[in-house]
Amino acid sequence: MSVSRRPAALVYAVALTAYLTAVFHRSSLGVTGVDAAERFHINASALATFSVAQLAVYAAMQVPVGVLLDRYGSRRLLLAGGVLMVAGQLVFAVATDVPAAVAARVLVGLGDAMTFISVLRIVAFWFPGRRNPLLVQLTGTVGQLGAVLGAVPLVLLLHRAGWTPAFLTAAALGATVVLMILVAVRDTPHAETATALAPDLATVRRQLAEAWAEPGTRLGLWTHFVTQFSGSVFALLWGYPFLVQGQGFSPTAAAGLLTVMTLVTLGCGPVLAHLCGRYPFHRSVLVFAITAATAGMWAVVLAWPGRAPNALLVALVVVLAVNGPGSMIGFDYARTFNPVHRIGSATGIVNVGGFAASIVLILAVGLVLDLATPAGHDAPPLSAFRWAFAVQFLLWALGAAQVLRYRNAARRIAADRAAATAAAPV
Repeated sequence: MSVSRRPAALVYAVALTAYLTAVFHRSSLGVTGVDAAERFHINASALATFSVAQLAVYAAMQVPVGVLLDRYGSRRLLLAGGVLMVAGQLVFAVATDVPAAVAARVLVGLGDAMTFISVLRIVAFWFPGRRNPLLVQLTGTVGQLGAVLGAVPLVLLLHRAGWTPAFLTAAALGATVVLMILVAVRDTPHAETATALAPDLATVRRQLAEAWAEPGTRLGLWTHFVTQFSGSVFALLWGYPFLVQGQGFSPTAAAGLLTVMTLVTLGCGPVLAHLCGRYPFHRSVLVFAITAATAGMWAVVLAWPGRAPNALLVALVVVLAVNGPGSMIGFDYARTFNPVHRIGSATGIVNVGGFAASIVLILAVGLVLDLATPAGHDAPPLSAFRWAFAVQFLLWALGAAQVLRYRNAARRIAADRAAATAAAPV
């Protein structure tokens, strides 16, 4: 078996850059939502369909992408995903009507869906298992720098150069990264590819069923669900309008606060990775702590009479910054409870959780904002944002109950397996 001379660090660095760029494309609508509403002459519910189309495709593609990943490998999927996102940003740059804009976000969602789990598979093949938790957290955390590029720099470019030049620049950035993937990324350290022959449909169904039947996979899915959606929705779409229209921030100040959120994410990701590696049997404690802190901070902000103090809003984004790294715990569950041959499928299942919750919340916030905005108002008042963001508490209750349920189930099965192993003849 021949071995590639390509350094693992180079392959990972380029793959990580691909994910960072995918996050940039994904979040590029978040700080341009107000401008998009004006450009396409739409209300809050219609604006929500842009993000919903993008995230719905992303979530729906996770399981199919997991199967494709096990068959074709990371390099091909990263290339295909990069090309799709570039195409989406090109269409969005020149779109002048809602159908074209929605189609553009669908293309971005398709490409985005292929990126993150492809990078995780590269980590699994290029690095030893003991480093996996840290590198998964590093991937999710450093990737959020893409949201920094999609905040202040994109807002400044949009307001100075205009809509079309801003998104053409985004497409050019994506095209550059596609070329980097083509040159530097390989699936495994070996000259041979890690791809397998095309499995028949029965095999695909069996592997998916086995991944789904594993309580640890569903524990990962609900962990991703309950920890991710609040910070994700805030960053992807509704945080910027909440800060500008509800709290009276300037566009630049709102984008700056979203940047603070991303920078804090960079700091807390490695901390969570260390805690997960050191206390693997207490990962659910971290999940419940993150969920409780997020719900508690939102309760204070929404109950505050009038506009919240700046310090309180900074505290809110700091807590929301932990949501993304917290959701990475779900992928650690998928890795530890599944054999390597179905990691792609299990990871795809887990990744559905947070984005499904985000879709529900994005739609719900848009609908409530429209219902709670008095007739004749150009923008939703703060009271409308309060009612809209209160929907989150229903999702937290559901997610926390399911995490508790599948944590207990996973622990029972793990104990049974340990007992069976101990009783087996040596």
